[in-house]
Amino acid sequence: MPATVHRSLVLSLSFVLLLLSLWLPLARAQAPSPPTVLIYGDSLSAGYGIALEQSWPSLLQKRLASAQRPYRLVNASISGETTAGGRARLEAALNESKPAVMVLALGANDGLRGLPVAQMRDNLSAMLRLARERKVRVLLVGMRLPPNYGPAYNQAFEASFAQLAKAEKAALLPFLLEPIAADANAFQPDRLHPVAAAQPRLLEHVWSALKPLLK
Repeated sequence: MPATVHRSLVLSLSFVLLLLSLWLPLARAQAPSPPTVLIYGDSLSAGYGIALEQSWPSLLQKRLASAQRPYRLVNASISGETTAGGRARLEAALNESKPAVMVLALGANDGLRGLPVAQMRDNLSAMLRLARERKVRVLLVGMRLPPNYGPAYNQAFEASFAQLAKAEKAALLPFLLEPIAADANAFQPDRLHPVAAAQPRLLEHVWSALKPLLK
C-alpha cells in the first residue's frame, strides 16, 4: 500500500474516532431519564419492621420493570410522618425527584394521634394543590381507624379522602390496608404494621389504582 494512501486511511480513521469520542458523551447526556413515581407516605410505605426490599414500594419498583413501564421509583416515606410534616417537606421532595406521578399516603398518624380532621384535610389539600401546580398525577391513598376513636371522628376521617380526591381531581385508593384488614396474621405484633408476607397483597391493591396513571 502506498504511503500516501496509508496516511490517508489513518487520518480518516482518526477523524472518525474523534467524531465518535465527541458524539457519544453528548448522546448519553441527551438521553432522557425515565419519569419518576414518588411514594410519599409514612411507616406503612417505609417498610417499618421488615427488610426494605420486602416492602410494597420495593415490590412496585420490580413490578414497573417487569411490566416494562419506563419509570424509576423514589420512596420518600418516613415512619411517624404526619400530614403537617409531609406538607412541610413536599416542595423540597418535588424539587429533588421531579416526579410524573405521586402516591400520597399520609394521614394515618394524624388519625392515630387524634389530631383535628380539619387540620389533616387542610394539609392534604395543600399537598394535592402543589402537586397539581407541578403537573404531577396523584394517587391519594386513604386510611381507616380502629373503632375506639368513636364513630363521629372515624366517619369524618375516612370521608376526607374521597372528598379531597374529588375536590382536587386526584385518583383515589380508599383504604391502603383493604386486602389484609380482616387478617390478623397479616400484621406485626403491634397490629398496625403489615408483615413481609402481606406486602405482595398491598402491591396488587396499589397497582390496580396506580396503573391507569402510568401514561
